[in-house]
Amino acid sequence: MEKFFNPQSIAVIGASNSPLNLAATILALLRYNNFPGDVFAVNRKGESVHGFPGYTSVLEIPCHVDLAVILLSAAHVPEIVRQCGEKGIRHIIIESAGFSEAGEEGLRLQKEMEMHLKTYGIRILGPNCLGTLNTQNRFCCFYGFVPEKYGDSFFTPGTISYIIQSGGIGVLVLDSLAFDVCKVNKMVSIGNKSDLDEADFIEYFNQDNTEVIGMYLESVRDGNKLMRIARSVKKPILAFKVGRTEEGIHAAMSHTAGMATNDIIFESACKQAGIIRLKHISELYSLPKIFTTMPLLRGKRIAVITNSGAFGGIAADILIEHGMKLAKLAPFTQQRIQKTGQLFNVKNPVDLGPAMSKQMFLDIFEILLSAEEVDGLLAIPNVWQDVVIEAILELVNMCKHYNKPAALYVPNSIQKIISIRTKYNIPIFESPEEAVRALVVSNQQYHYLIKKEKLQEEFNLYHDNEIISCERER
Repeated sequence: MEKFFNPQSIAVIGASNSPLNLAATILALLRYNNFPGDVFAVNRKGESVHGFPGYTSVLEIPCHVDLAVILLSAAHVPEIVRQCGEKGIRHIIIESAGFSEAGEEGLRLQKEMEMHLKTYGIRILGPNCLGTLNTQNRFCCFYGFVPEKYGDSFFTPGTISYIIQSGGIGVLVLDSLAFDVCKVNKMVSIGNKSDLDEADFIEYFNQDNTEVIGMYLESVRDGNKLMRIARSVKKPILAFKVGRTEEGIHAAMSHTAGMATNDIIFESACKQAGIIRLKHISELYSLPKIFTTMPLLRGKRIAVITNSGAFGGIAADILIEHGMKLAKLAPFTQQRIQKTGQLFNVKNPVDLGPAMSKQMFLDIFEILLSAEEVDGLLAIPNVWQDVVIEAILELVNMCKHYNKPAALYVPNSIQKIISIRTKYNIPIFESPEEAVRALVVSNQQYHYLIKKEKLQEEFNLYHDNEIISCERER
């Protein structure tokens, strides 16, 4: 699997100097990123492309090739795959479309291609995919990727890895995370999943520096395999899947030719396997920061702190609607809060009013985080003074100290929220609903972890008993 993300040599088959050639954009990006490996262009003329040497066939390349990327007409792909096998290339990304998603002829081409895979022991990604991206080594074989527009993604590598069944979703994620505290580690577009599927990449991301795994799926090829592997992964797995309606199922099938799984079955499988099911596509990029910046939420009792009474009521409604609870602050906790200054309300939601003191914010944060009756915070301070930002910055560290999370939302314009978030690297959400959902999935992951650890203990106990039984029989 490592060769798909960290090849030392790559051949881009179909790249030429023809106008609007898509495969050539891959070479342009590798050149822009100063990719350190050996890169070759393969086309009918054998011409060099973007400064990389050209050959008419992979068989002419004078050295070993780790990875071949194919982007040309589907009709030519089976023969190219055969040549790659003869050359000794064992990892191929087929970005060409026109296979099983395109009808009987496409299905015939895919079966012919798969025959060569078995003959030569080749692993492939795709077909009908966008390829792979690795920000750690600035490798990317996404076609149509404009370097000047997305180049910054490679200079700020992160810890969130994505498995996507649509290139458009990958672009959306990269665009969105450019203005967030989380960044992408790796991304893979799996397309038709003729060979490698989402479960294979979950297993791979479980072994690298990935902290959170995000998935966009249109189908599930092997549900049992997905559940088996997901159960063994303790990193958060976030999944958004289309096909909740008949219309959505048909749209997904026409896109990547997968049989869309029954949504009720998929929902049940996620709960059993410990996969967090996302409700909105935006949650793929908005929610990971609750895992990378905060401890997990171990209970559902939430204290709301705000300097706007209106948002106290709004937050209370949203929390209850999402299955959370407003923490009932103990009399002692309320007394401590009251002593910090003149507040509008010391009960939950705590309303600071137009508080100006940074110390007041910090005192109340600490009182609430240290209270036994509070599992986490929903902080909604209007950022109308710099002292508020300074207090929020310290809150992030306080949460780690008390091992309790805070979901942050500032009731300002989206433009201002993004500006504050990027300038100060604060994990702010863009709506109170987003912030509450972050708390919900954090608590969900906490319970999934307990369940997975229990299953692991039961497995270990069973395994140990089996060994003891075998030794006795000997």
